[in-house]
Amino acid sequence: MQQESCSHINAISELKTATKHVCEECVKLGDGWVHLRTCQECGVTLCCDDSKNKHATAHNHTTGHPVISSAEPNERWLWCYADKAFVTY
Repeated sequence: MQQESCSHINAISELKTATKHVCEECVKLGDGWVHLRTCQECGVTLCCDDSKNKHATAHNHTTGHPVISSAEPNERWLWCYADKAFVTY
């Protein structure tokens, strides 16, 4: 995948990281998840699109918060929903 930044990613001055390594929304439903993503606007950590509930994308649709990062160990990347931009760091 080619790296391409955008104004939303460029505006991030400090990365938000997961404080808990769970998807709280999946926990409420009694469901599991595949991988976790952290919203770079509000810091909530939710499940990825490979997970049954796709809570991170649902959060983007509900809030308009554009950028997520991987909350997985040894993964260092950002994704902007609005601009479909992806960068590693």
